[in-house]
Amino acid sequence: MTVEVLSYDRAAVPSPDDLAELRLDGQVCLVTGGAGGIGRACAQLLGRRGARITLLDAAGGPLAEVATELAELGISVATVRADVTRADEVADAIAACLSRWGRLDILVNSAGVGGGNVKVAEMSEQAWRSVLDVNATGTFLTCRSALPPMLAAGYGRIVNLASIAALEGNPNAAHYSASKAAVVALTKSLAKETATSGILVNAVAPAVIATEMLQQVTDEHLAYMRAKIPMERFGTTDELARLIAFLASPHLTFSTGAVYDLSGGRATY
Repeated sequence: MTVEVLSYDRAAVPSPDDLAELRLDGQVCLVTGGAGGIGRACAQLLGRRGARITLLDAAGGPLAEVATELAELGISVATVRADVTRADEVADAIAACLSRWGRLDILVNSAGVGGGNVKVAEMSEQAWRSVLDVNATGTFLTCRSALPPMLAAGYGRIVNLASIAALEGNPNAAHYSASKAAVVALTKSLAKETATSGILVNAVAPAVIATEMLQQVTDEHLAYMRAKIPMERFGTTDELARLIAFLASPHLTFSTGAVYDLSGGRATY
């Protein structure tokens, strides 16, 4: 039996010697939800590793504050105020990023909402739609608009924020669980479409990450989620950012359509 090995440019694969740094010099990264805790941590880490950052968020004031913080660290940063649920605003945001930097290498989809806790039987249609619109449709719209420049360049890294709730389902949070399940399915489908294009698409499925989003969750639900984590604590934005930084880097070469666990041992799938 003959085994065919496809050739590739070894010069394009980073040396193991520089794995600790995972440098992103010259690359451009768009972070949605850039004013939030996860987006802020990702932008800071990727920026400190050399990436030029565009922060996208609907919140103007907090967005400016995070941009100032990054600039003070010596990070090249731009901001775009946009609503990820609006196709026209997302398209304009991608165009602004390209106009500013001339390229787009990395998309980190961290924009998201929790939606609070309510049983399905008591959930309003508006509550359902509002969470699906941001978490699922917003991720779709940003991916769709980011693809043309990545396809033209023959390179790209897309990292979508899912959740362990997508894989297990959380009670009293069907809207959130369903929205993140949609992100997982979108990630897997898109990854297969772009598998030979140089664009790798992966998702991260964290358990609870300590951010301001927890203010939308009841104490009872927080206790329920913490009790399911063997490490007996919530994750931090820095821990999540470090995983995303690897998935966004050129060091990732043979993984696409995957869902990476960050659950402190909770995952049983």
